[in-house]
Amino acid sequence: MESLDRGVVRELVARRAAWRTAVRWLLLGSAGVALVGALSAQAAHAQAGWPGKQIRLVSPFPPGGTTDQLARLVAPGLAQALGTQVIVENKPGGNGSIGTGYVAKMPPDGSAFVFVFDTHGTNPSLIPNMSFDTRKDLAPVMLVATGAMVLVGHKSQPYRNFQDFIDASRNSAGGLSYGSVGTGSLAHLTMTSLGAQMKFPVVHVPYKGGGPLTQDAIAGHVPVSMATTALFSTHIRSGALVPLAVTSAKRDPALPDVPTIAEQGLPGFEALAWWGVFAPAGTSPQIIDKVNQELARILSEPKIRDRLTSLGMNLTLSKPDELGSFTDTQLTRWAKVIKEHNIRAGD
Repeated sequence: MESLDRGVVRELVARRAAWRTAVRWLLLGSAGVALVGALSAQAAHAQAGWPGKQIRLVSPFPPGGTTDQLARLVAPGLAQALGTQVIVENKPGGNGSIGTGYVAKMPPDGSAFVFVFDTHGTNPSLIPNMSFDTRKDLAPVMLVATGAMVLVGHKSQPYRNFQDFIDASRNSAGGLSYGSVGTGSLAHLTMTSLGAQMKFPVVHVPYKGGGPLTQDAIAGHVPVSMATTALFSTHIRSGALVPLAVTSAKRDPALPDVPTIAEQGLPGFEALAWWGVFAPAGTSPQIIDKVNQELARILSEPKIRDRLTSLGMNLTLSKPDELGSFTDTQLTRWAKVIKEHNIRAGD
């Protein structure tokens, strides 16, 4: 009898231990579910509360350039759509890398975006020890547009076409001077490539953005300049600047009477400028998609679209992943040119 009682006791103890284990796992599982639910609710609350504060659109160039114009063009529409203040900040310097790096270091909470220019695809190969990683520290939002560049001469200069410029440069000691928006810009790399391929010397005069370049170009302080048609088209129409050639494969609809470089001695040649929008890496995909959608809507409005098209911007309005792929292509393509011609910051 005593032995039987002990067996019953052992069984009761085992059942009690098993019950306690089951309860413990049940409680842990409930806590886990509660924790996941809490985190999901917190994320949803943060998303629902966005923007919650003002949004900065950073132009990494001085006022007056095309990135600055784009940012100021879309800011009112974004402010209305998102129900918050949207301000444009100019943070020039470092060929666009200073303002871009500023945004790359901002909290990824949807409060800051940067409008970049084509130098975004050349700076990593040009600037040693840049303060951010172009691929890792930024999230693509939209490839806004691409556009041809145009080589122009001041109206006081005798050049009326691309060949006039080439002949004059060959006959000038050391070559003619030309201005661009900065070292490593596509205009700079394009002219470097053209000079090497067509064997004419040139002297690069870099400016800190489109605004300063335009001022000197229309004042005649620099005899020849290359930049986007979007930057120069108004001054071409006024007669202050004389177009010599465009860099697109086909004639630019904004300047239909201006021959391409491909037509004037280099078949198949093409080099296009571009504009894009990025956010700090880690920004919520939902926020990025929302900004992408609103930018597409604003830039598709007839008045804005027609204005940009007339300036020579071919609107792309891409999805975020398309900008990511495009940027990778640009980084690879222009790194090769920079290396081949030993181009350095300050050249």
